[in-house]
Amino acid sequence: MTTQVTDRPLIHSLLDTDLYKITMLQAFFHAPEFRTVSVEWKFACRNDNGFDLTTLRDDVVWQLEQVCLLHFSEEELDYLDHFPFFTHDFIEFLRIFHLDMRFVTLTVVDDVLDIRFRGPLLHVTLLEICTLAIISELHTLAHYGGIDLDQARQRLEEKIALLKAAGPMPGFHFADFGTRRRASRAWQEEAVCRLHEALPDYFAGTSNLDLARRYHLMPIGTMAHEWFQAWQAVTRLADAQKAALEGWVREYRGRLGIALTDCYNMDAFMRDFSDPYFGKLYDGLRHDSGPPIVWGEKAIAMYEAMEVDPRSKTLVFSDSLTFERMIEIYQYFKDRVQVSFGIGTMLTNDVGGAPLNIVIKLVAANGRPVAKISDEPGKSMCEDEGYLHYMASVYGIDLGM
Repeated sequence: MTTQVTDRPLIHSLLDTDLYKITMLQAFFHAPEFRTVSVEWKFACRNDNGFDLTTLRDDVVWQLEQVCLLHFSEEELDYLDHFPFFTHDFIEFLRIFHLDMRFVTLTVVDDVLDIRFRGPLLHVTLLEICTLAIISELHTLAHYGGIDLDQARQRLEEKIALLKAAGPMPGFHFADFGTRRRASRAWQEEAVCRLHEALPDYFAGTSNLDLARRYHLMPIGTMAHEWFQAWQAVTRLADAQKAALEGWVREYRGRLGIALTDCYNMDAFMRDFSDPYFGKLYDGLRHDSGPPIVWGEKAIAMYEAMEVDPRSKTLVFSDSLTFERMIEIYQYFKDRVQVSFGIGTMLTNDVGGAPLNIVIKLVAANGRPVAKISDEPGKSMCEDEGYLHYMASVYGIDLGM
C-alpha cells in the first residue's frame, strides 16, 4: 500500500484555472453544434525525467475527488459577471456546475499512467487544467520533497533583475501562463504577487482566474486547441478551422480576439485566416509551437498581404519561453508589430527540480478522432494515424514522417 503524498486538497476553487477554459466553455455552451457532443481527453507526459508517475495514481484520484466537491461561490460568480463578455445565462449555468468523477478514468497501461476524461463536452473540459496542476504539484512533493524556497526566490529575483537590466523596453508585456505546470499553487501565487510588485510596467497579469480575482490583476487568455479540434467533429473537416474562427466571432463579436494558429500548423492557418474579414476583426495571433521568429515573420507578411498594418496587431508568444528568450523576441520584432508574452513552466516551475512536460488533449469527439498538427512535430497529438494523415492531406500539411 502506497503512502499518500499529501492529505490536503491542492485545488481550492473552480476558478483556479485559465481564463480561456471559461471563455471556451461559454462558447461551447452557446453553440448549438455542441449541445450533445461527447468527447474524450487523454493525458500525456513528454518527459517523465526518470520518475514513475504511476505511483501518483491514487493521489491524483483523491485530489480529483476533492475537486468534484467544489462549486463556484457567489463571490466568484459576481466576479465573472462583471466582465462584459460573460453572459447572464452562462453565469446561471455555472451556478449549478460541478465536476463529476464518473467521467474520469485513471489506470496504468504498459507501466504508464493513463488518464482519460470521457463524457459531455460541457462537463469534462474543466478537468484539464486542475488535473495537470495536481500532477505537477504531486511530482514536486513526491519526487523532490517540495520546493526549496530560497532557491526558487533567488531564481525569481534573477529574472526580475534581468528585465530591469535590459533597459527601457516600451511596449514589452508578459503574463503568467503557468497554472498547468506549476511546482505548487502557493509558489505560483507568490511569484505572481512578486512580479506585480517588482515589474508593474512589464507584468500584464495572469491567465489564472482565481489569482486575478483575489489580487485585482488582469486575467488574460482567449482560446486553445480544443476549440479548433472540436469543430472537426461537427462540420466538414476542410471547413473546421474556418468554422472555429467564425464561431468565436459569433460568440464574442470582436472581443477576446487573439487567435491560436497551430492546430493545423501556421501555413494552413494563414490560408484560412487571410480573408481581410478575419485579419481586421481579430486583434492578433498566439504562437504555441515552432520557431518563433519564422512564425512571426510569416504573420507580418500575411498582414501586409492583407493590407493590414502589422503594428496595429499583437503577436502573443507562449511556447517554451524563458525570460532571456522573451527579450530576444521583443528586440527582434519591436517597432514592426506589437508583441506580448505568456510564460509558463520557467516562471512557476523553475525551482530546482526537473519539471514535467505534461498535457491533456482532446483525442475524440462524437466517437470520431480529432487531432492537432503542430508546427513542432513532438507536439502533434492524435490516436488514429489514419485520421492524422487524412487531416494532413485535407490541409496540405507535410507530416515529415
